[in-house]
Amino acid sequence: MRFRHRAAAGFATLLLPLAGLVGLASPAEAAANATATYTKTQDWGTGFGGQWTVKNTGTSSISSWTVEWDFPSGTAVTSAWDADVTSSGTHWTAKNKSYNGTLAPGASVSFGFNGTGSGSPSNCKLNGDSCDGTTVPGDAAPSAPGTPTASSVTDTSVKLSWSAATDDKGVKNYDVLRDGAKVATVTTTSYTDTGLTAGTDYSYTVRARDTADQTGPASGAVAVHTTGGTTDPPPTTGDKVKLGYFTEWGIYGRNYNVKNLVTSGSAAKITHINYAFGNVTGGKCAIGDSYADYDKAFTADQSVSGVADTWDQPLRGNFNQLRQLKAKYPNIKVLWSFGGWTWSGGFGEAAKNPAAFAQSCYDLVEDPRWADVFDGIDIDWEYPNACGLSCDTSGAAAYKNLMQALRAKFGSNNLVTAATTADGSAGGKIEAADYAGAAQYVDWYNVMTYDFFGAWDAQGPTAPHSPLTSYSGIPKAGFTTADAMAKFKAIGVPAKKLLIGIGFYGRGWTGVTQDAPGGTATGPAAGTYEQGIEDYKVLKTSCPATGTVAGTAYAHCGSNWWSYDTPSTIAGKMSWAKSQGLGGAFFWEFSGDTSNGELVSAINSGLS
Repeated sequence: MRFRHRAAAGFATLLLPLAGLVGLASPAEAAANATATYTKTQDWGTGFGGQWTVKNTGTSSISSWTVEWDFPSGTAVTSAWDADVTSSGTHWTAKNKSYNGTLAPGASVSFGFNGTGSGSPSNCKLNGDSCDGTTVPGDAAPSAPGTPTASSVTDTSVKLSWSAATDDKGVKNYDVLRDGAKVATVTTTSYTDTGLTAGTDYSYTVRARDTADQTGPASGAVAVHTTGGTTDPPPTTGDKVKLGYFTEWGIYGRNYNVKNLVTSGSAAKITHINYAFGNVTGGKCAIGDSYADYDKAFTADQSVSGVADTWDQPLRGNFNQLRQLKAKYPNIKVLWSFGGWTWSGGFGEAAKNPAAFAQSCYDLVEDPRWADVFDGIDIDWEYPNACGLSCDTSGAAAYKNLMQALRAKFGSNNLVTAATTADGSAGGKIEAADYAGAAQYVDWYNVMTYDFFGAWDAQGPTAPHSPLTSYSGIPKAGFTTADAMAKFKAIGVPAKKLLIGIGFYGRGWTGVTQDAPGGTATGPAAGTYEQGIEDYKVLKTSCPATGTVAGTAYAHCGSNWWSYDTPSTIAGKMSWAKSQGLGGAFFWEFSGDTSNGELVSAINSGLS
């Protein structure tokens, strides 16, 4: 998958102020022997600069610190450095970074921020105690309210009631959440939600906030189905996997949101989603784009629930949208995919300590903020003991060891899958790593049966990038779907653990005069996001297919030559996959399809 990973790199650093500042620090120790002091460093009228200094006044080291304070309404932090700063209402929390949490006796550390408003901090706490170093009584967050009950359900409304939460300082109000998004804050233990859609599934939870503005855990969820209307029937999936990749960066230039899976009808026709990509760095799994993942606020028209994100809700971004999608389509499983073309270079370091890598991945995927969103992990290592963007030299056994460690950590209740090479040539990438040995630990392999040929060979010869079978004149023997699957099965990978891959895009050359494959070219054809690549939804009208070869389509229009799959060729590939006993199909990626999801429909129909 060449083009998708380059795109990932282009957006991996796109962050807004405070994006990604949610800390993963370990619990802080009591602060009876430490102090925190505040200084306003600048004031420019419309804003100011502030600094906190934490000092260890005791005789033993401190391994982590958390500073909390209240700002008056209208005063807020807009950006921060050397600490992870979050807020809940007017209450602000700063946690140490990984590099400045440890303080020896007598040592101090400072972190700064920029803010708006004119207020000063109050009610300061350091590691739960007073910032002047004295111990203060604990102030517990409120308990979870009782699971709501639903009554008076109509086409467009529902009444919710719940038992009260408890708190040592008293409960101030309750947040009502619909499909994970806050829709109301009330002071009573009931609420009537209106403006709903007839014949639609919703999920409601409630959480309490105390007089210190601390938010407690959410209640259990109640499912509500409004009366009237019509709904899509449950997908007829059979026992085949129907998986699509959703890219974190697609919400930017492509303007493709999780909601598009609903409006296109695709959500009703799939079984799994791979969310791409998490990073692999320093031998660990890491966030790819924190703003896209869990911080971006979606408007009501962009949101699966139809409710706009608020600034103070616990989880936003794509993760919250996926949560809302799963509430509407409970059959869908979501996996977090790590690596990809750009970030596969990190797997070599990870392979040196598979257990530590697996632990880091588990801690991230199962983070309490979004643990309910994900049903497992997918590893996209391009390529173990071979070359992709960079060359790996970790050895043939490294891949098996890594997958074994992941399965041991994630257990049998989570999915563990992997995207793999489709190089079926003699001495090719399938032979470079122990895919057979690793197969016992994975639920399936996503075999990337596309990108065999493309305009990185600028002069050609032109060739379909996703041939199902070989054909006369193919540029390289073994570069076909059939060859790849045959090789995997020959080394002992069960057919049911192999998924056929479909690209929702075409690859093309320009300067081509020959209609049939095998022509010469002068370079890559122009593409919307990258030279030599274009989405199916564009090509189906801009350069319609003029022929087929080896089970896939090609098109010659003007001086351009493209190859891509169509609903017809996908139907043929799905029929072949079933005849081979394969476990199903996957595709890269949703945004290349038409607005009514015709390629997803072809996969669903072909496998059902």
